[in-house]
Parts: sequence; C-alpha cells; structure tokens
Amino acid sequence: MGRAELLARKMSAQDPSDLWSRSDGDAELFQDLGWYHSNLTRHAAEALLLSNGRDGSYLLRDSNEQTGLYSLSVRAKDSVKHFHVEYTGYSFKFGFNEYSSLKDFVKHFANQPLIGSETGTLIVLKHPYPRRVEEPSIYESVRVHTAMQTGRTENDLVPTAPSLGTKEGYLTKQGGLVKTWKTRWFTLHRNELKYFKDQMSPEPIRILDLTECSAVQFDYSQERVNCFCLVFPFRTFYLCAKTGVEADEWIKILRWKLSQIRKQLEQGEGTVRSRSFIFQ
Repeated sequence: MGRAELLARKMSAQDPSDLWSRSDGDAELFQDLGWYHSNLTRHAAEALLLSNGRDGSYLLRDSNEQTGLYSLSVRAKDSVKHFHVEYTGYSFKFGFNEYSSLKDFVKHFANQPLIGSETGTLIVLKHPYPRRVEEPSIYESVRVHTAMQTGRTENDLVPTAPSLGTKEGYLTKQGGLVKTWKTRWFTLHRNELKYFKDQMSPEPIRILDLTECSAVQFDYSQERVNCFCLVFPFRTFYLCAKTGVEADEWIKILRWKLSQIRKQLEQGEGTVRSRSFIFQ
C-alpha cells in the first residue's frame, strides 16, 4: 500500500473538523487546506497574488529553506510580503507567537492586524487564495500563422521573466540640490524603485530604473546611521532606514535585483553573439 493511500485512509477516518485543530505532528494535513499551495515558488506566489489577488489575500506554501518551514505570502496593496511559519510537529510558530493548532493561527490573524515588518505596514489576513480555481475552456482561433525569418534557432529560446521580489516602506532620503533629509515612502516592484511623498500619495515623486543602477552598498559618509546608497550614472542616492536590520533587508533585495538584471543582460548578449555568428 502506497504512502498516498495510507494518508487518504488516515484522513478519511478523521472527523473533518479535527483537521483544523490537530497538531499531532503530521504536516501532510496541510493538504486539506484549500489555500495551501505546497511547492509554489516565491516568484509564482508574488505573480499570482499581484495579478489575481487583492489587498489582504494570502496563501501558505512550502519554504525552500528547510523541512518543517513554510511561507505565508500576503499581498499588501502593490507588494507581497513573505513570513516564515514553522511547524514543530506539535505547534505552529510565527514570529514570537506559538499556536497549538492551525485553526488558532488563522483565527488570531483574521481578527488582528499582522505587522508586515519594521516599516509598520499593517496587513489583515482577509482573503485566502484558493489552490484550485475554476478556469474557462475558451480558446482563440488562429487566424494568422507565419514564421519570421530572423535566423534564430532553438538555442535562442531562453525563457526569461522579470524578477518580482517586492518591498515597500519608509526611508529617509537626502535631497539632490539641497542636502536636507526627508522621509519618503518607497516601493520596489519589478525593476523600478519608486518614492512618494507619503504612503497615501497616488503618484510617485520619481521612478528609478534599476537597470541603470551600478551598485548598492552601505554608506558611512553621512552623519546618520543605517544609511546606504544607490549609484547611478547621473547621481548617487543616499537613503537611511530606521534600523540596521531594515537597511540590510533593502540592500539584500536591491543587490539581488541587480544580479537578476545582469543575468538577463548577459543572456541577451549571448543571443546577439549567436545571431552574429549565424549571419557571418
């Protein structure tokens, strides 16, 4: 008898209402949750929640870091935040809190705001995103189908996608001409870093294209602490976070963005070299 069949018998013998309250060490009981997406990646979770979710939509997925660790992905307006959830076999740990059952965990955050990070963003778990979504069987008819003679081969078909990795929060920014410091609301989405006058402002003051950024690093030249800078050809932007941890988070995700941009550029250059070789 296979493991799946054993699990099916075990679950069928249980009272369905117990699946929410059990904490007897069987992590496979997550499979009964309609909003548990098992091996969904971080990238796919962000794309899913940003395209189809709404403010407060959330889902649970496996973390790729270690066994027994899960990720709660939550949409907060135009960004997606990820939080570790640890299943010990007896309880669920989230931050400094511990819950004896998954039901207690969800019930608690359904009624209280969830603090996203040190930025102070408040998110309420409102809308569990279902694992199974009904899809229409509607397809377009092909009217035109022709091959463009570009000289490309199957070696040029390298799948690429913009990295998501969203983040948002307040940072203090030094002015360009007048070197005063002002607090601005920053959002990171795809390859754009935007800053607004405050969190409620509908239009950004400026949009920074990270494809033009050459470096992100800690900065110790300012009188303030927890500062870092973004180096562009036209200007270096100096930013400060409230804490060193928050500054480190911004630096890590911005550096990761730059590494993804470089990879995409290298892949593009490889395609150009391949084309030039074909036409020689």
